[in-house]
This record gives sequence, structure tokens and C-alpha cells, in this order.
Amino acid sequence: MEKKMKKVYVVNKSSHDFRAAERYGELVYLSEGPMNRYSTNNMVRIFKDRMRDSCECDYIVPCSLNVMNSIACALFAFKHGKLNLLLFKDGIYIERNHIL
Repeated sequence: MEKKMKKVYVVNKSSHDFRAAERYGELVYLSEGPMNRYSTNNMVRIFKDRMRDSCECDYIVPCSLNVMNSIACALFAFKHGKLNLLLFKDGIYIERNHIL
């Protein structure tokens, strides 16, 4: 049985260098560039589609608008019953896992 490579879902691709998160898995960007903070239905549709193949071992990198982070984390937690976060601190990412 082939082992699935973990994915790291980055909420928004910006000018930040996310390469340090690659040690946790393949980077997948949920959005890119400016987003309308009030287009929440659109965010749900886009994020749900891009995370359709996610598994409970994958991660979310919160960045960008709070509403976008909330939606991405809610979708992941609803689907998997847990939430794995990668938080940027002092030039590295630290892992935080929550069983919900």
C-alpha cells in the first residue's frame, strides 16, 4: 500500500515564503491574492473543493483574513473531527493538533 504524502493547506498565497512548511507536506494554496472579506459563500465553495481530498493527517496554515482562516478551519474540522495547525513562529512552523 502506497503511503499518501501529507498536504499543507495554506489559506492564502501571499508574499510570505512558505517553504519552511514543506517539511510537513506538499503545499496546497486555498486562494491567492486579494479576497473580498464578505464573499464568504465563495470562500466555502473554493476551499471545500480544494480540500476535497484532504485527510485527517494534513495541516492548515492560517494566514490572511480572519474570516478565511475561520472557514478553512471549520471545513477541515467538520470533515475530520480534528484540526492540525502549523503556526509560524521565529522563522519556523510549530505544529498544534486538536481532537474535536
